[in-house]
Amino acid sequence: MPYLVKVMAKFLTGNELNSEVERLFENANELIVLISPYIKLHQRYAATLKSKLDNPRLKIIVVFGKNEDDFSKSMKHEDFNFFKAFPNVEVRYEKRLHAKYYANESSAVITSMNLYSFSQDNNIEAGVYTKKTLLENLAGSLGVEDLDQQAWQYFDRVIDQSELLFKKTPQYEKVLMGLSKKYNSSVIEVDTLSSFFENSKERKMNKPSSDMFNNQLSPKMEPSINVINAKLLSTTALSRIMGISSKDLFYKLENQRWIEKNNGNWILTPEGIKMGGQIKKGQYGEYIAWPENVALHLQ
Repeated sequence: MPYLVKVMAKFLTGNELNSEVERLFENANELIVLISPYIKLHQRYAATLKSKLDNPRLKIIVVFGKNEDDFSKSMKHEDFNFFKAFPNVEVRYEKRLHAKYYANESSAVITSMNLYSFSQDNNIEAGVYTKKTLLENLAGSLGVEDLDQQAWQYFDRVIDQSELLFKKTPQYEKVLMGLSKKYNSSVIEVDTLSSFFENSKERKMNKPSSDMFNNQLSPKMEPSINVINAKLLSTTALSRIMGISSKDLFYKLENQRWIEKNNGNWILTPEGIKMGGQIKKGQYGEYIAWPENVALHLQ
């Protein structure tokens, strides 16, 4: 009976991919799994997830990766604070993570797309949507694994092997003579991320501003690379040397947390200054210039 093993799967791109991931969050009642190396929530995803804040039965598992020396390059402090507010949540870290997987209790999307606002708005991304069906459940009972189940088993192992950085668990009290239970509050059982972000914030506040690089380098904040004799290039010129589009280079720079958007304009971060980024004035206003050899750190 081959029809029993037919998997309900759909290939997704563009807006359809974004919408399907959003529907995953919207339709979740018991579980949301977010596995992505980089996390910076798009406003539409954040709004959908926020509607789940009052459901302690819904467990959210977040796994991010990369940038072992600085978690903030892979997850923003404000995104951690957003997840931290949920009553039933785990935040985990896997340094080797490159795969992206988003799921609820009944469906999932395996995709190239990071849970990162720039990816949703600008990149060419694709994914495969899978959903459990009655026929697939019956096939499973006959010993036949479907695509959705195989994917879940794999990413369940990824979750188990990842490092737990934050865990918040709902607490209940028994009511109706123990026949039911009522949510009381949630308890933070594990939290190593809050202190990391607070310490990171304090370090950034104590760093000099980008003005120090307008005329000379500050001895208290030397760049990580040699910028004294390096040729300075605009981001566009640097992208040509690297053989990529300027849009892709801006994405790389933002991922490294060397630049960030402020009122629609790109500005240097302390990390960008450390890598030799400087504010220059040109014919059309100010722009960010980079040492030519910074390209070696962006491959």
